[in-house]
Amino acid sequence: MFVVGTAGHVDHGKSTLIRALTGIDPDRLCEEKTRGMTIELGFAWLDLPSGAEISIVDVPGHERFIKNMLMGVGGIDVALLIVAADEGVMPQTREHLAILDLLGVSNGLVVMTKKDLVDQDWLDLVTLDVQETLEGTSLENANVVAVSAETGDGLDHLIAAIDKIISDLPPHQILGNPRLPVDRSFTISGFGAVVTGTLADGPLKTGQEVEILPSGRRARIRSLQVHESAHGEVMPGTRLAVNLNGIDHSEIDRGDLLTVPGWLIPSKAFDATLRVIDDAPRPVRHNHKITIFVGTREIPATVRVLEGDQVAPGSSGWIQVRTTESVPVVRGDSFVIRDTTNTLGGGVVLEPNARRRKRNDIETIARLQTLSTGSSEDVIFNAIRDIEPATVAQITGATGSSVEDVDASLFTLESQGRIARIGTAQAYVSSTDYWAKLVDTASNTLSRFHAAYPLRQGMPLQDFRGQIRVKSAQLGAVVESLLEQEIVATEGATIRQPTHQPTLTPAQEVESADYLRLIATDRFSPSTEQPINIELLQYLVEQNNVVRVNEDIVYPTSAYTEMESKILGSGAGGQEITITTVRDIFGTSRKYTLAVLEYMDSKGLTRRVGDSRYVR
Repeated sequence: MFVVGTAGHVDHGKSTLIRALTGIDPDRLCEEKTRGMTIELGFAWLDLPSGAEISIVDVPGHERFIKNMLMGVGGIDVALLIVAADEGVMPQTREHLAILDLLGVSNGLVVMTKKDLVDQDWLDLVTLDVQETLEGTSLENANVVAVSAETGDGLDHLIAAIDKIISDLPPHQILGNPRLPVDRSFTISGFGAVVTGTLADGPLKTGQEVEILPSGRRARIRSLQVHESAHGEVMPGTRLAVNLNGIDHSEIDRGDLLTVPGWLIPSKAFDATLRVIDDAPRPVRHNHKITIFVGTREIPATVRVLEGDQVAPGSSGWIQVRTTESVPVVRGDSFVIRDTTNTLGGGVVLEPNARRRKRNDIETIARLQTLSTGSSEDVIFNAIRDIEPATVAQITGATGSSVEDVDASLFTLESQGRIARIGTAQAYVSSTDYWAKLVDTASNTLSRFHAAYPLRQGMPLQDFRGQIRVKSAQLGAVVESLLEQEIVATEGATIRQPTHQPTLTPAQEVESADYLRLIATDRFSPSTEQPINIELLQYLVEQNNVVRVNEDIVYPTSAYTEMESKILGSGAGGQEITITTVRDIFGTSRKYTLAVLEYMDSKGLTRRVGDSRYVR
């Protein structure tokens, strides 16, 4: 199925033409009927002689409602540029044509309405003017068809012309995950929330879970309807209504995007190309405040010009768009920008979720050129370098590619030696340069640690993570790969170089032996009087020679193990463990007894209830 959209100046007969073609009145608001003017988007459909069925989107022509027009033309396949024969090309004709050109709509017709109001000579003059207006635009080769919606003259010719264009269009392909930009959200009594829009990229199915972006709310599809008929599955390129479970229509706004969960990360900054139209009243300057229209969404934004200080009328440039709200976009999405009253230009998204770029920088421009004309592997590689180490989900969200396309590109990039897989489950990928630097950082970090603390078994893993600057969720995969490449070894919650072995000097051996004899003299009440070097004490702890229960009290391991076993035995069967009981068992003081019990609490062996404890 394909979508046909109208465009053109106010009162040039767009809605009247649609009623004549389809028998459906696209003006659904009372105010529209009273004023005789389309304000909101209108919708209808038509069966063509070939058997094809099309959806029709009717957009407002008045300049005050240009925002609504922009929300209606984003998903159309064929444009009907409406020009009244008695008035000819008018300001909104030119602006609507410029918008179609910016959005790359190249299939269409010019429909000359109200031919019954003029003679042939005048019609020929207006037709010539229209053709001159089309020159240099995406509709330059569009045919002109003159009709009268009032008398029906020319309507059969118009339907045949539409049918011919539709029959020549290639069918919509499944390009990835479904995306439905919402242009209406309402409720139907007994059914709940309903949204409408034109489906892109992938199919939707009844019963499917969906996500509403940018809010992230989840819902489930109760039913799908196309032209008042129910469908179990709807293919991309179709205009449809989606009835949703688990969400209220007030939680969904026009401009939101309905898609499947977990792949698309809304952006607040994206890199793009920008073309400023010839008729723009001013250039687009660096830090220009604009309103951007993408899909069905309208958002205030700032344009950062990345090469030079402005993009002049009639020229193109590299920009970064920074929006005031998150917007779900993917690479290749078209957009239009306006200031308060004028359409300035439009462009194409190159990289969503972009980092802040350095302006007038050779590397920045080279990167943008690669994103604009490079292969999918180049695009995905650049996205990886922005967020490395990256998951497949992050890459799909950053590029708007399907999981299948990302997997295929990663396979190619890996075979070219440009990326490294991280973790035994290959949960993350990075550039080989990033991984080489991370390996170097890891080795140097541990080397410095061992030099500073030669008696320690290894560096705490969380301290190591901070030094190599990876996130907690990434640490496991990074360590797995470092272990696999024999860059590191691990012991419990510590990490070390594989060759590192703590070794005591002769003097330290004497000091440690003296200390162990001292604390073994009274096993259950070890002396706290003789200080020992803190690094040497840590060594004895890691070698399992001693157990340090608090800042001051250290037990020989055998003594502590015996105490722990007997304390747990005294609490068997839910028996109460008290300080007095433990003190009596070991003939020690309250200080030592409390230290041991609190240490066992911290290990989760016992739980405290008031002054008593119980085995967990």
